[in-house]
Amino acid sequence: MAQVKAPKPSALAPQPQALAQATNGQEMTGAQAIIKSLECAGATDVFGLPGGAILPTYDPLMDSQRLRHILVRHEQGAGHAAQGYAHATGKPGVCIATSGPGATNLVTPIADANMDSIPMVAITGQVGAAMIGTDAFQEADIVGITAPITKHNVLVTDPNEIPKAIAEAFYIATHGRPGPVLVDIAKSAQQSPMTFQWPERIELPGFNSGARPHAKTVQEAARLLATSRRPVLYVGGGVIRSGASAGLRKLTDLSGAAVTTTLMARGALPDSHPQHLGMPGMHGTVAAVAALQKADLVVALGARFDDRVTGKLESFAPNATIVHADIDPAEIGKNRAVDVPIVGDLKDVFEALVPALEEEHRKHGKPDLEAWWAQLDDWRNTYGLGYVPTDDDLSAPQHVIQRLGEISGPDTIFTSGVGQHQMWASQFIKYERPNTWINSGGLGTMGFSVPAAMGAKVGEPDRTVWSIDGDGCFQMTNQELVTCAINEIPIKVAIINNSSLGMVRQWQTLFYNQRYSNTDLHTGHGTARIPDFVKLADAMGCVGLRCESDADVDATIKRAMEINDQPVVVDFTVSRDAMVWPMVAAGTSNDEIQYARGIAPEWDRGEEE
Repeated sequence: MAQVKAPKPSALAPQPQALAQATNGQEMTGAQAIIKSLECAGATDVFGLPGGAILPTYDPLMDSQRLRHILVRHEQGAGHAAQGYAHATGKPGVCIATSGPGATNLVTPIADANMDSIPMVAITGQVGAAMIGTDAFQEADIVGITAPITKHNVLVTDPNEIPKAIAEAFYIATHGRPGPVLVDIAKSAQQSPMTFQWPERIELPGFNSGARPHAKTVQEAARLLATSRRPVLYVGGGVIRSGASAGLRKLTDLSGAAVTTTLMARGALPDSHPQHLGMPGMHGTVAAVAALQKADLVVALGARFDDRVTGKLESFAPNATIVHADIDPAEIGKNRAVDVPIVGDLKDVFEALVPALEEEHRKHGKPDLEAWWAQLDDWRNTYGLGYVPTDDDLSAPQHVIQRLGEISGPDTIFTSGVGQHQMWASQFIKYERPNTWINSGGLGTMGFSVPAAMGAKVGEPDRTVWSIDGDGCFQMTNQELVTCAINEIPIKVAIINNSSLGMVRQWQTLFYNQRYSNTDLHTGHGTARIPDFVKLADAMGCVGLRCESDADVDATIKRAMEINDQPVVVDFTVSRDAMVWPMVAAGTSNDEIQYARGIAPEWDRGEEE
């Protein structure tokens, strides 16, 4: 198939600061100002789809030497791609859509980015200023619609306000707690003349607390860590967002505390670190869940105390003193009362807390954690992650995913959809580096994986990117494989095909007397294979492979790894009866965790009185 390669940013293009200085004072249209503003903000890759209200902007986009525009097949794909790009690179992702349905198709990725604190800038076209409020063709109040799910949004009707609005959007998206910002620009503003002026500085103190960690609370946290007998570091996605993994490693090594990393924090501390107990929460390891329940000190770092981690909130870590460090003061005490609050960027928190703890060790000596680690190691050794052979002679999905991680290696970026495959990917792949695990944590968006992988591969073209997806999730956004094929974005997709909406089916098995209402997808297991994923991959310009036995798993993965000039889709036919364990049922206490169906851990096994 003939490939059409999108233009890449020119290496000779001026840097953003020089570009702004050279452009200031020039007369141009609002549409040209949008493109120049994106360039001045440092954007290089943009995901979008044109339409009437944004069409004036797509004309000067053709002339840009800095921006690579990737034409998606659905605006939701543009938003998730921007998220994947942002998560992989740490830079804000950018997406563009037209008014009305184009803009509303961005609502899901915007909400997703808001829940997971992803820096993203969405540019949408709006009907002409004179037509706003008249129910004009393809008009939707996207500013009103997205007000609850953006960090900030704005409607621009004056073309001279465009540079400032876009400059502020990038600032707000990346300063303080990251998040999505939407700039809605009337078509009339895009078509009107203006004088370009990029702001010299941006001062928006409301969007950047600028707060340094308070010395007294840091000192108290250090004292508690130095004297605790059962300390746990509860690490959330904020450590990834702030790029603070090195500081976490220092605190971990110095404190001797147990560490748990949430679904959004996988890779913040290497899984191979001896103090790392794995993921806490509903499908976390027994050791991680037990450690939090039995801790006398929990130091939460960039975490939200969300229900999937805490279980029944009033029974979470009942005997623990709580230290909570977060850049967003609104998070501290929101769900769980906090004894020691620390407001600040986690890089600054670690920079202050590590020397403070060293000083406390000089005063008090290091705490005796031998009994605590004996207990933790007993839980870890007794209730390690595992799975049993399937009853239907089909591959265990856990085995497929574990081999994907082992064969691909620690530098690979993995994205996932939502459901069983997401949990298995977080459990059975060993993450040794930050920003190698990208998923929809807070919102739980099916269809996230493929476009997020596309965005991650655009941002990190030299890294292998695997999308681990379910057969249900894959059918929501697989059209972006066309985008990948045409734009030479060679992602790899592993469909964990159990011919079901797997997690829903698991709940039906456990809580609905095995009444499988509307969860059979007919994509495999002796059915008509509708669709046939291998044929579908071929039709979209990808290489399609199928694996139906354990004996072929390794060879199939290795074959996919050898193909680097096209996207690859692998249909792994797996058992539909496999379940995600351990599990804390929704609304119950973490004390009620089950290691397998009907099997609860012995909490007091070897526990020190």
